Amino acid sequence: MRLLRNKWDVLKCGRMNYWKESVFVVLLAVVVVVGLALRVTASQTVKGKSAQKITASGGKQTGAVKNVGDKNSTGDMPQTAGKSIQTAGQNNVVKPEDAVYTFLQGPKSWGKRLTWSGKWAETYYDGGKFGAFGCGFCCMANIYSSQTTYEASPVDIYKYTKRNTIYGGGGAVAWEYMESAMQGLGFEVSLRRKPTSYRKFQKMIASNDSAIVLVSSSNSACYWKNTPGHYVTVFLYDKQKDAVFLGDSGDPKHNRQWVALKKIYRSLKTESDYQVMTVTGYQASNDSWKHKKASGTWIRPEQK
Repeated sequence: MRLLRNKWDVLKCGRMNYWKESVFVVLLAVVVVVGLALRVTASQTVKGKSAQKITASGGKQTGAVKNVGDKNSTGDMPQTAGKSIQTAGQNNVVKPEDAVYTFLQGPKSWGKRLTWSGKWAETYYDGGKFGAFGCGFCCMANIYSSQTTYEASPVDIYKYTKRNTIYGGGGAVAWEYMESAMQGLGFEVSLRRKPTSYRKFQKMIASNDSAIVLVSSSNSACYWKNTPGHYVTVFLYDKQKDAVFLGDSGDPKHNRQWVALKKIYRSLKTESDYQVMTVTGYQASNDSWKHKKASGTWIRPEQK
């Protein structure tokens, strides 16, 4: 009997050890699974925050929604640049165009302290007044600030272009210099001529993130008057309305308006070697600059 009892005690002890080891293994597995789940959830949260894009209704992704909380030139409280928020009940509704930057270049806009205007309008650079030649730099600043997580003013872009291309400064920037500058900033761009049909132009604009176009009232006065040549930016092609969101640095009444794409097509300046520069995409790894803040004295949009 004593021998049997000893064997039973050994067997019982073995079972207890086995049970303890099994419980330890199960607990360890639970800890590992929970840790992995938390790690995946955190990763997805970070990705979700960095993947916000500006999109037209039913359109393609075009650029990052950004909240810039710096003080503006008048010393006001921090405001949101390029992003207006409207409250509908308890839900915040953000319009796609609210994430688009549309800088103004002229002295009249700055004199009235209009939103998006800057002191650069009255400033001379390399012998030329920026308000008289800065439309191309406003266009590039619009695209860089709207479609990346970075920000730059028209003057920042002017200095970058002069430093990194053979642009001499003090005057209007040529297509080739804009192309070179934009490529250095990480964008995939293409210089285009006016297509032979509106349908082809429509397809060109619809299939790209944004574009810089050169317009002239010499070709059509359907929208621009007394305009020998002027660079403007188009964003967010809307297929249903056949319209684009316009960044026009030379005319505050045109700026930030939805405009029929046909008016753009009719107004393209055919006397130029090129009429359009399309922007297909942006790669941060190819951005040699990564400019963090739009410098200079300018009026940021107020948070609505």
